[in-house]
Amino acid sequence: MGTIRLMKAAVDYALRFKRKSVTIVHKGNIMKFTEGAFRDWAYGAAERIYGDKVYTWAKWEKTKKEKGEEAANAEQKAALAGGALLIKDAIADIALQQVLTRPTDFDVIATLNLNGDYLSDALAAQVGGIGIAPGGNINYVTGHAIFEATHGTAPKYAGKDQVNPGSVVLSGEMMLRHLGWVEAADLILKGLNGAIASKRVTYDFARLMEGATEIKCSAFGDNMITNM
Repeated sequence: MGTIRLMKAAVDYALRFKRKSVTIVHKGNIMKFTEGAFRDWAYGAAERIYGDKVYTWAKWEKTKKEKGEEAANAEQKAALAGGALLIKDAIADIALQQVLTRPTDFDVIATLNLNGDYLSDALAAQVGGIGIAPGGNINYVTGHAIFEATHGTAPKYAGKDQVNPGSVVLSGEMMLRHLGWVEAADLILKGLNGAIASKRVTYDFARLMEGATEIKCSAFGDNMITNM
């Protein structure tokens, strides 16, 4: 049931926000009865629940076996041209490489907790670290959700007006988007993007950006508002 709930959440999100693909990340090549089963259950759930709204690599493999690769490629091309969402999979260690070298190959990722931790931290490092990585814990069945920064409390920085507020701010953006307040969420992204582009940033970004000016947390917030 957990796999079905996770896959339904991933596909519903992808369809709602008009994404192009969902990638199932697993280590099923060696963990066949656990992560391999997760992959198979995820494909099965997608096909059973969504039908023609999705096209899976599992279906591609079946068509290839029965009719040949050319027929499978033609079937996939026709399905995607008709607006179907592509459901594919990737081995975890390969995915960890490709999210860095070929990020446009990934859109929505459905994976297990351990692989998800590796992927989220690796990707956060590409955009400045966990100081800007948001988090959301969403139950798409009940609608209950909690949004929070992915980093810890860092008590040694309390009251110093130094830390990057990006993780908390973007968690709020995710909350607004979850509630359907898309315009407000887009405005937050506009403000944050503009603030970073101005190179007037908190210390963690300043040490990574050439020509940046280090400013306090509160000043970064003001900079965001100016750029909205």
